Amino acid sequence: MARHRLRRHRRRRRYHLFVVLLLAAGLIGAEVVHEVIRHGAADPAPAALVRGPDPAAGDEPAAGATATPDPGPPSPDAVRVPVEGFLSWAFLDRRSGRITGSANHTAPSDTMSMVKAWLAADYLRRIPPGETPTEARLDALTRMIRDSDNAAAQDLFAVLGRRRSIERLVETCGLTDSAPYHDAWSNTVVSARDTVRIGLCLADGRAAGDRWTPWLLDEMRRVRGVGDFGIRAALPADLAPQVAIKNGWLLRDEDGLWHIACLAIGPDWVVAALARYPGRLGFEYGTGLCRDVGGQLLVGRVRAAPPPNAP
Repeated sequence: MARHRLRRHRRRRRYHLFVVLLLAAGLIGAEVVHEVIRHGAADPAPAALVRGPDPAAGDEPAAGATATPDPGPPSPDAVRVPVEGFLSWAFLDRRSGRITGSANHTAPSDTMSMVKAWLAADYLRRIPPGETPTEARLDALTRMIRDSDNAAAQDLFAVLGRRRSIERLVETCGLTDSAPYHDAWSNTVVSARDTVRIGLCLADGRAAGDRWTPWLLDEMRRVRGVGDFGIRAALPADLAPQVAIKNGWLLRDEDGLWHIACLAIGPDWVVAALARYPGRLGFEYGTGLCRDVGGQLLVGRVRAAPPPNAP
């Protein structure tokens, strides 16, 4: 009996040493060690704790979870989307500020309705402390963001001094590839690189100010109708509504091309895609381009955003 207890004691010591080595290597957590030592479990490191999801084995991250390990920023060749026409994209890591993108991510295109998010921010930031917009103005801002109301945008553009608002956009958000286009908000010149900079500017409070940024981002999460397309459409149904977006789209008479601009702001990333292509291909062709860019950039890196008003 004494020899049996001695052998069992030696086995437990060797086993506990094995567990401690696993802990030191980072393969299991302290709470697992506690349970192993307390119960003497036969499998101290369940496979799910030792490795991250393995796509080759058909694994997928749990809904709303970050993939393990962190995939880091995408490489410039991370997106392979065939296109008849022009397509550029950019990805901004909000944790590091690093921007990566397609080889042409500094090439110019235009914003169309995407710039309406800036127009709203430019107005809200300039409200004097202690004052509140009228209900009519807030309602117009909501229509402009959620429903892409052009009349509301045109009215606000005039209130903001027209091209001077776009000049403030370039200065406030530190843009390098963008510029006003005469007196038209829809034709504002922008690159994919600058578009993710605009997204960061909207998210971090520079654009709308600390007081109004949560309100603006919440309105952008509520975009609906024809403007609800693109990058966030590639995300799972439980995550997509947590992503703030603003898109632009127009079949321009002057060149016969569809012009598409897509912006999406996640909890630790910003993604942009810009496209121009022959009108015969239709609107859905462009929405699909943005969706495909989002899918290829965000797979394996999306995670649930905190509630909009979380501290």
